[in-house]
Amino acid sequence: MKTEFDLVVIGAGSGGVRAARMAASHGASVAIIEERFFGGTCVNVGCVPKKLFSYGAHFPQEFSLASDYGYQVDGWSFDWATLRDNKSREIERLNGIYQRILDQAGVTIFQGHGTVLGEGRVSVGDQVLTARHVLVAVGGKPFVPDFPGKEHVRISDDLFYLSELPERVAVVGGGYIATEFAGILHGLGCEVTQVYRKELFLRGFDEDIRAFVAAQMTAQGITLKFNADVAKITEAEGRKQLHFQDGGEEEFDEVFYATGRVPLLDGLFAEGAAPALNERGAIKVDEHFQTSNTGLYALGDVIDRVQLTPVALAEGMWLAAHLFGQNKPDEAMNYEHIATAVFSHPNIGTVGLTEQQALESCGAVRVYKSQFRPMRYTLGELQERSFIKLIVDDETDRVLGLHMAGEDAAEITQGFAVAIKMGATKADFDATVGIHPTAAEELVTMRQGERITR
Repeated sequence: MKTEFDLVVIGAGSGGVRAARMAASHGASVAIIEERFFGGTCVNVGCVPKKLFSYGAHFPQEFSLASDYGYQVDGWSFDWATLRDNKSREIERLNGIYQRILDQAGVTIFQGHGTVLGEGRVSVGDQVLTARHVLVAVGGKPFVPDFPGKEHVRISDDLFYLSELPERVAVVGGGYIATEFAGILHGLGCEVTQVYRKELFLRGFDEDIRAFVAAQMTAQGITLKFNADVAKITEAEGRKQLHFQDGGEEEFDEVFYATGRVPLLDGLFAEGAAPALNERGAIKVDEHFQTSNTGLYALGDVIDRVQLTPVALAEGMWLAAHLFGQNKPDEAMNYEHIATAVFSHPNIGTVGLTEQQALESCGAVRVYKSQFRPMRYTLGELQERSFIKLIVDDETDRVLGLHMAGEDAAEITQGFAVAIKMGATKADFDATVGIHPTAAEELVTMRQGERITR
């Protein structure tokens, strides 16, 4: 098998596959190395299975809502194994698609652990590959802090393959993964407590969104235990006892830790071949994704800029064009106005600046808010609500941020992200005729704003 290439990519996740495929389309000879599974975290233990489980977790509410519309859905039951196994079958299908995409692009696939040996040299198994350029796109892995009893916890990956669903579960963490898992497990019928060491979860999101989601989750029956730090975990007869720093204790069937992710650097570099890392332990790169080592590049979660699949895809396309394209990018990768979704219950969609960020960059902003009960719930007793917030530069009238929590938040935000990326003003929003009756029309009908200064 060929061992000399223009580009060798380590990691067949979203960014690595896109970079490999696009580099091959530019005429480069490309190899890709994958140790675990094609499609990376997103396809296998991230975005895709998580969204499928999120869909599944909404059905109990849908059954409840159905009666308000005259349907009788009595005696329904849920089989965890069916959802789990159907998900796994879909993931296997996607794995195959990723492999076919690479094969059809003419990329040579090596299965095994890739290690950077030095400039232009990578080992996989007992083979050594040489290349003009080497790209590291190995992604990240769940992080569990070191504390007594950490061997009793599960990580986020484990949820997708549980033999049975626990009755009572704790989810430790305050980021979007922990919040999503809490909602999913609750929707699937578990009694859920989310534990976070600070006063409010979803740090980095807009304050009003954080508070709204917390209130909605509490109303649904999820226990949110904030300002609570785990000191240790003990196990007895298969159940886990959480011992908190304040002396309190609680018992659960399972404990999931979703306390962040770190770059997956295990065994990645031979002695003396590692590039410089930043203060967070991620690979340090310049605006061209070049590391401190000549010919060695990195992108995606391993550089810890923006840990989102579409960002890794964009980075991969940019780098392939930069290295091998006839029309090289004129500017560095632009990370402004990246839309983000959190598939918590309720969903979150956000693009642009939070209110605090906007105030730091502008002298004054206008803030528009709307909280409402979606129309589909008005025939019954379900109290699901949605919240929308627009942040506008008071001087230029440009919309700086859009934040939504509620039904279809991600779908709605994606469309408006285009307008915000293009520099739309509040006047542009106001001049747009809304679609009635929809939740999205709230974004073009809000007229009463509050002026806020630093």
